Amino acid sequence: MEIIKLDVTQLDRAEKLQNILGRHAGLNAGIMTRVEAIVRDVTLRGDTALLDYTVQFDQITLTPRTMRASRETIEALAAQVDPELIAAMREAIANIRYYHEKQMTLDWEIEVANGVRLGQRIRPLQIVGLYVPGGSAAYPSTVMMNAIPAQVAGVDRIVVVTPPSQFAQNPMVAAVLRELELFEVYLVGGAQAVAALACGTESIPRVDKIVGPGNQYVAAAKKLVYGAVDIDSIAGPSEIVVVADDSARPDFIAADLLSQAEHSEDAAAILITTSEELANAVRDQVIIQTGKLSRRKIIERSLADFGALIIVNTLDEACELVNRLAPEHVEVMTVDSEATAAKIRNAGAIFIGPYSPETVGDYFAGTNHVLPTGGTARFSSALGVYDFLKRTSIVRYTREELMRTAASIERLALAEGFDAHARAATIRYE
Repeated sequence: MEIIKLDVTQLDRAEKLQNILGRHAGLNAGIMTRVEAIVRDVTLRGDTALLDYTVQFDQITLTPRTMRASRETIEALAAQVDPELIAAMREAIANIRYYHEKQMTLDWEIEVANGVRLGQRIRPLQIVGLYVPGGSAAYPSTVMMNAIPAQVAGVDRIVVVTPPSQFAQNPMVAAVLRELELFEVYLVGGAQAVAALACGTESIPRVDKIVGPGNQYVAAAKKLVYGAVDIDSIAGPSEIVVVADDSARPDFIAADLLSQAEHSEDAAAILITTSEELANAVRDQVIIQTGKLSRRKIIERSLADFGALIIVNTLDEACELVNRLAPEHVEVMTVDSEATAAKIRNAGAIFIGPYSPETVGDYFAGTNHVLPTGGTARFSSALGVYDFLKRTSIVRYTREELMRTAASIERLALAEGFDAHARAATIRYE
C-alpha cells in the first residue's frame, strides 16, 4: 500500500485519491444498451421472455410452474445448514429487527387554527421485490438486511428473485428465507428479473420497489426502471476509511482494511492517520495478514489500485478528508474516539472505538449494512424502515377558516395565472 503525506489543501492534486473518488464513473454504455433491449423484451413478452433468457444465460430450462421455488424445496435446502449457524442467524435477525423497530414513524395530526387540522399518515408499501444475487455474491446477511426493514415497516408482500443456476448450491440463503418466512421465490436472475419485477409478468407481480445488490446488468436494469418503480440505490464497490492516531493498534486496523479489500478488486481501503509510525506499522501488518487469507489475490489487486495510507497533520484534517470522501464505512480509533467521530458528517456508518470493527455492522450489531457508496453518503443514508414507508399529507379545513383565508388563496393563485385554482376556493363562499 502506498503511503501518502497529504495536506488537505492538496486534495485536488492527490492523484491516488482522485482515482478512488472517480472509480464510480457510471455504468458501461454497451451494457446499458443490452439491458434496454432485455427490459423491453420482458415488458412485451412476459414469462416467455424470462424463460428464454434463463435458457440463454443460465443454461436451464424452466416452465412457469418450475420458475417458482416450492416451499418444500426451500425448507429442504435450509435443513442442510449447521444448527449452530442457524442459531447465529437467529441472533443476528433478532438484533436487526430490534434496531429497525426503533425507526418506525407514527401518524401525527395538529390543529393549527379555527378547527383546521393538518397531519401526516404513514403507510407501508404494498409489494417489494428483493433481488438476491447468485454465485459467490449470494450472501445470507444481505437477505436479512434488505428484508427485515421491509417486514418491520409492514410491507404486505415480499417477492424474491434469484438466479436459478446455483440456488440449490446455497442452502444458507434458503435458511434465511425460511427463518424470515419468505416463500415467494422466483428462480430468475439478471436484468430480466429486474424487468419482471418492474413491469410484472403472468407469474411475477409488479412491485412498488426493488432492493438488493447485483452485477452491472442488474444495476443497469434498476437504473432503467427507476421511475416506473422505486429502487434502493445503484450500489458501487465497498469502501472503508479508518481514522486513527498513535493510540491505535496497527493489527486491528490492518485486519479491518483487509476485511473490505477482500470484497472485490475495486474495493477501497484507506487509513488516515496523524502518525507516520502507525502508517508504517499498518503496512507491515497488511503484508503479514494478507499472506494468511484465502482471497489474497483479490486483496492485493484491491490494495494496489484503491488502497492508501494517508498521513495528515491533525485529526481535524483527517475528519475534513473523510467528509470529502463521504465513504461507506468509517472506523474511528483515537484517544477520544467519540469526539473525533462527532466531527464526521458524511459517512454511511461510523464505527467508534477499537472494539467496533466494521464486521459487526455487516452481520450482527443490528444496523443495516446496505449503505451509500461512491461519495453518495453526502446526501443519502443506510437502508431502513423509512425506505419502505410512504408519507401522505392530510388536510382538514373548516368553512369558517376557508372563508377567512380565501381572498389570500385567490391572490396567490391569480398571481400564478391559475384562475380555476382561485375559483375552487372562492366558489365555496359565494
